[in-house]
Amino acid sequence: MPRLSMQARVWVTVSILVAGTLVLHSASHGEPIVLRLPLREFPSQIGVWKGEDQPLDPKILAALGVTDYLNRIYRSQSAQPVQVYVGYYQTQRTGEAIHSPKNCLPGSGWEPVRSDRLQVNIPGYSPIVVNSYLIEKGLDRDLVFYWYQSQGRVVASEYSAKLWMAVGAVTRNRTDGALVRLVTSAQDGEDNARARLVIFARETYPLTRQFIPN
Repeated sequence: MPRLSMQARVWVTVSILVAGTLVLHSASHGEPIVLRLPLREFPSQIGVWKGEDQPLDPKILAALGVTDYLNRIYRSQSAQPVQVYVGYYQTQRTGEAIHSPKNCLPGSGWEPVRSDRLQVNIPGYSPIVVNSYLIEKGLDRDLVFYWYQSQGRVVASEYSAKLWMAVGAVTRNRTDGALVRLVTSAQDGEDNARARLVIFARETYPLTRQFIPN
């Protein structure tokens, strides 16, 4: 089979991008998908942790383009706090789509140290795979868990999340989805931070299923 010329490959790539854009644009005009429950009703008590809302600045909200969100710090007397952020998008279009933490956190001054994936076993549910992201700013180190959750599916990969969004647009006329992110300090050791976030992921995942549409 003859190889495509450079110009032909460019046109093929452009055609795919244009087609994808048109699919998402048409899907965004379908029946609105709403949250099962507003995120402000997310439980303020998780295990021994008690939550306190941390409203985002209006400029940050405008940049994120979320339909609804939760940003809450959970504290206990015996462990480092855990921040829980859930950003839900009713539709995803250009300028109004899920932002990867790997893009947002460096913009806030945090530098990546290590990134990998971790399987979290959750009683009563299939295991989920999450991103584990160690970051630092000056002398501070934080550990981040995050995953993409939409239409009954959890994925860690940004590329897989976009692929499944396109599939949902074609098959269900839906592009809704959410980012779930957990953050805790690693000042007491990375192992302790990881164990803390694993516990939190096990506690929060069943709850997010009540708020994010399947």
